[in-house]
Amino acid sequence: MARRRQSVTIKHVAADAGVSLQTVSRVINNEANVRPEMKERVQASIDKLGYVPSIAAQRMSGSRSYIILALNDRERTIEDWRAREGSDWIDQMLLGGMLKCAEYGYRLLFELVDTHSDHVERELKGAIAALQPDGVVLTPPHGENKLITGLLDKHKIPYVKIGARLNGGLAITMGDDQLARMATDYLVEKGHTRIGFIAGSREYIISQWRKDGWLSAMEAHGLDTEGLCERGDFSFASGEQSARILLGQANRPTAIIASNDQMAMATNTVAHEMGLEVPRDLSIISFDNTPVVRFVRPPLTAIDQPIAETVSRAVELLIKTQRGEELPPMPVVVEGGLVERESVAPPPKPA
Repeated sequence: MARRRQSVTIKHVAADAGVSLQTVSRVINNEANVRPEMKERVQASIDKLGYVPSIAAQRMSGSRSYIILALNDRERTIEDWRAREGSDWIDQMLLGGMLKCAEYGYRLLFELVDTHSDHVERELKGAIAALQPDGVVLTPPHGENKLITGLLDKHKIPYVKIGARLNGGLAITMGDDQLARMATDYLVEKGHTRIGFIAGSREYIISQWRKDGWLSAMEAHGLDTEGLCERGDFSFASGEQSARILLGQANRPTAIIASNDQMAMATNTVAHEMGLEVPRDLSIISFDNTPVVRFVRPPLTAIDQPIAETVSRAVELLIKTQRGEELPPMPVVVEGGLVERESVAPPPKPA
């Protein structure tokens, strides 16, 4: 019977490198007070022996778990996955979070919880007990859920809210109001004065921020907004309904800003059904800039949401908090930009 290979421990690494257990621990934990040459020596022993730090042992010793937990909404995420409609929010979130975690020797774990359920607190308690995360990234709308933030406060687990009200703590936004103003200003520069807006679900504070940005830009340019705003829920169907209302008016808008890609694509579809040519008869700007908007006809001009960079910054804030390092003023704003494609043109000339 083959003998079981003895697992390599921190003691083996210390003996091989000729250093103390405390020095090995500081290197493993990526602490700052280790000389570069000492770090190289310990790392060489780790690589040679194939040592893998035990998370279980770290927990038992009362040290950090080196796990950052990211929460996303279960219902909407599963709906998007099943629809296979090209949304890359999760991909970008994992890209930014995992790469930043790797820089600091952390791991990013991803959990789906139902923020609408009365059981969300129980679900989150289970995840906390199993993982004991050093920090949590709350994507919309979890940052607005007091059951979630209250539980994390109770367990003294730091968290970063993305796209939520500040109300103390750590918060990051993508400057949604500024981006909506940017889109509106861009259309005004093209000559549009009748600019419609399709807002998103009231459940998300970012929906109001985007609407506020459109309203403030329209006001700044002295333009009327009466009858030019409809509200959807980020679904394609709600975008169709909103677009039909806006484009069914006698004095219809010559441009529409939609609060996400699904509603923008729906607007594009409705316009074609009504015999309108985009962008000759109607200009469209979308929010999010997921891959799918490049492949509709015409490819949509879009506000790009820097999701990967935002989650990367969120992870960095949590790690800085764990280390007791100085934090920037809150909320941190990670600004996006406008990607020009083929769905915007000057308004049609009056007949």
